[in-house]
Amino acid sequence: MHEWSTLSHVRWECKYHVVIIPKYRRKIIYGKLRQRIGPILRDLCKQKGVELIEGHSMPHHIHMCLSIPPKYSVAFVIGFLKGKSAIRIHRDLLKDG
Repeated sequence: MHEWSTLSHVRWECKYHVVIIPKYRRKIIYGKLRQRIGPILRDLCKQKGVELIEGHSMPHHIHMCLSIPPKYSVAFVIGFLKGKSAIRIHRDLLKDG
């Protein structure tokens, strides 16, 4: 019936629909950037134990369905994803030209 996840003292099922939008909705998520953002976000989610259930990249925003454990707040996870993905995208993709 339910697919509950467990931690030491809790059974949980927390799923959130998250949309990440760049400043001024600039249409910068396309081409090689669009192909490489998915693996970067999956890797960052794996670091915190967050499950990326589904994700879609549009020209100017990214939709994600995340399963976030209750030991992390939603704001913490989103701040982590936005901050670390921006650093990694800038370092890996935009400097290569």
